[in-house]
Amino acid sequence: MNTTAKTTLLLGGRIYTAHAPDATALAITGDTIVWLGQDAPARALYADADEVITLNGAFVAPSFVDAHVHATTAGLALHGLDLSQTTSLTECLDTIRRYAQCHPDGLVWGHGWQESVWPEGRAPSRTELDAAVGNRPAYLSRIDAHSALASTALLDRAPAARTADGWSDTEPLRKQAHHHLRRAALDALPLAQRDAAQRAFLRHAASVGVTAVHECAGPDISGAADLRALLELAAHGGVPEVVGYWGEAGGLEQARQIGATGVAGDLFVDGALGSRTALLREPYTDDPGNHGARYLDAETIANHLIACTRAGVQAGFHVIGDGAVAETIAGFERAAAVVGTPALASRGHRLEHAEMVDAQQAAALASWGVIASVQPLFDEAWGGTDRLYAQRLGLPRGTRLNPFAQLASAGVPLAFGSDAPVTPAAPWATVRAAVNHRTSGAGLSPRAAFLAHTRGGYRAAGLRDPLVGTLQPGAPANLAIWDAAELVVAAPDMRTQRWSTDPRSGVPGLPPLGPEDELPRCLRTLLRGETIYQEGA
Repeated sequence: MNTTAKTTLLLGGRIYTAHAPDATALAITGDTIVWLGQDAPARALYADADEVITLNGAFVAPSFVDAHVHATTAGLALHGLDLSQTTSLTECLDTIRRYAQCHPDGLVWGHGWQESVWPEGRAPSRTELDAAVGNRPAYLSRIDAHSALASTALLDRAPAARTADGWSDTEPLRKQAHHHLRRAALDALPLAQRDAAQRAFLRHAASVGVTAVHECAGPDISGAADLRALLELAAHGGVPEVVGYWGEAGGLEQARQIGATGVAGDLFVDGALGSRTALLREPYTDDPGNHGARYLDAETIANHLIACTRAGVQAGFHVIGDGAVAETIAGFERAAAVVGTPALASRGHRLEHAEMVDAQQAAALASWGVIASVQPLFDEAWGGTDRLYAQRLGLPRGTRLNPFAQLASAGVPLAFGSDAPVTPAAPWATVRAAVNHRTSGAGLSPRAAFLAHTRGGYRAAGLRDPLVGTLQPGAPANLAIWDAAELVVAAPDMRTQRWSTDPRSGVPGLPPLGPEDELPRCLRTLLRGETIYQEGA
């Protein structure tokens, strides 16, 4: 034991561990868990602990990892113009107008409008937006962040958007036009506002029990300077760790210069279903002439995989539609023929979203060692028979998305994330959404869902140490303490759901995942033994 390092003792809790299933106490020295057991021996062994945390029955578990975020835009949404709760076109425009009046200077940045749930069924026009914000630059991204509204003043700063694919005088901008627009908006964002947004998001992540996030950056998303600033912020400590990904085909050297973990993340093969830019084999049901957008072909995908595999670097892609999945599978097949399946599988390449994968494709992805970085709150928001997926794709196609059970049973490792600001960083809600999938048979057990949001995130970042993401001696002291009382809620089969013991592992069960106001509340979050969040502090 390192006697010069700080020792912290946790007493009187419910510890989620297979190492000592009846544990109520846990000891940390430095950045490592050194002991688990009962309170009485803990007090005797660590009578001289530097800090004692009395748990009063609180639940202690490995901290969460959010495997897909966009910190700057998520931070802007936390304390800026949030349009996700607007229920009509009129309410959206009124909200924009009030915000612009209360914030009379600089760029108007907003996020979250969703015309598919409005009675008008359309987004604001540019004329309507200009009337709301005046002669000011304004960028307002759709809930899926793959299309956006722009004021005339902002478009004047992005002249290339007017001649790019996806331009429209009357509709939101999509495809390359949107990418030009987003770059212009980020260039107009003051650095102090960017830095404040990044810090706000990381602090929020810590407050919900997250100790690591995977930032999915790229030239079409946020830019190199944004990623460098975020990595530097995290390096100073006091906030969750940041694993940075740079989404650029052929971007190995740029990723190295930035300090990114991999040339992966939001390297777009296609777009998103809400903006009708996800690439589909068959056209959109509500837009019959449209198959979506293809940004990368199989050859480009293969070349990127080959280069990254040979360089020993993780590659990956944003893939949503079944057409994009097919293109990606073809790219992996070509890459495997060049570098060999063992070499390809050794890198743990990853796919973001992977929403429309069939059983045969899942088996192929497993054979290449691919990790699926998925977002269960997508299904909660848009799955089922009467929401956006069904609107865009019809039935039954719209109910076959996000097949978590199929991927897991095929041997594809899962890592859960939020894609914040698309859906909120809300880990327990994410676990609940994965368990209560809107399509019967597509969900996971609570234990599998929890592992995908803890250990799965470390594995997706290339950390294969079996101790990481667990509570046992020798493991990094990354954990969260939760107020999770002995809730009793109605389970889907109408039985009552209580704390239990997992019959397979003997691990004390996870807390029941009831309504939003009954989900566990984070009391404290520790990263490598240091508190990065404490309720009320």
